[in-house]
Amino acid sequence: MPTDPPLLQVKDLRVTFGMDEGTIRAVDGTSFDVHPGEVVGIVGESGCGKSVTMKAILQLVERPGRLASGEILFRDRQGTQTDLAKLDPRGPQMRALRGAEIALIPQEPMAAFSPVHTVGAQIIEAIQLHATQEGRRVSKAEARETVIGLFRDVGISMPEQRVDAYSWQLSGGLRQRAMIAMALSCKPRLLIADEPTTAIDVTTQAQVLALLRDLRAKYNTAIIFITHDLGVIAQMTSYVVVMYLGRVMEQGPVDQIFHAPAHPYTRALLRSIPTIHGETRTPLPVISGSLPHPFNRPTGCPFHPRCPEAMPGCATATPKLLPVAERQSAACFLHHQEAEP
Repeated sequence: MPTDPPLLQVKDLRVTFGMDEGTIRAVDGTSFDVHPGEVVGIVGESGCGKSVTMKAILQLVERPGRLASGEILFRDRQGTQTDLAKLDPRGPQMRALRGAEIALIPQEPMAAFSPVHTVGAQIIEAIQLHATQEGRRVSKAEARETVIGLFRDVGISMPEQRVDAYSWQLSGGLRQRAMIAMALSCKPRLLIADEPTTAIDVTTQAQVLALLRDLRAKYNTAIIFITHDLGVIAQMTSYVVVMYLGRVMEQGPVDQIFHAPAHPYTRALLRSIPTIHGETRTPLPVISGSLPHPFNRPTGCPFHPRCPEAMPGCATATPKLLPVAERQSAACFLHHQEAEP
């Protein structure tokens, strides 16, 4: 159990998108903590608000989206706690935090790198920019040596040559490693990995996961790992946050989530994982129904239309996220009757 104060505290975060048809509540009251050196997994079906939550932390929500309410408390290297939700997304304080204190590994590295500049040149620019913001001066030659060292750390072969390569000259696995090198270039305290293994084959995926584990141990970097792959969650994380329709359904230590899930949605997700003990030629269990349309959200508990254990009150009242065990919480009337006002 972590003893250090949380590095990041997300409290009742709400992100909305104002559209002609109405308002979409992409993130609807999400709360969780991340401690120094901890790996927290954010899991859920596509469209549950995982990536929007991470964009909100970095103040990168695109228009017409906006942070409607909530707090994003981040503790910097000096121990000062700042509410990122109150910072100007384009202001100097937020720009200084991105990359230096909080870094992002985006879902698609091919789209993250500029195709007309070498990969090394883009990372060198990031290193020099953050050094200048901190009042230091780093020459291009020094930054280049740093990049070569980072490429070597993340397992890129021939780093002296690859530093001058363009992103389209690299394979998917090498692009992903170069993206990780860029994210680590300023030694951030928090690394957000947004489905970093989605676009790569399983062999490269295993290598990237092993690399992230090694780098976390080496730099004591906290990681938020976003994925829909529960196998990756079991392998990588120590704490899990389960989201559905922008809300946290359940959260807790990975062993408790996998061996004693409290919420019917978590149990349904776990049932859908194929196992080596399953019978051959037997259809996998699926969650009945589908995600509601963003403009037609159900009242009460958002999961109740698909929940096999739904009760009459689930359709009218929204359960609070409350403790059900040590460090484990669930938003479900099966465990408590307290509803949100």
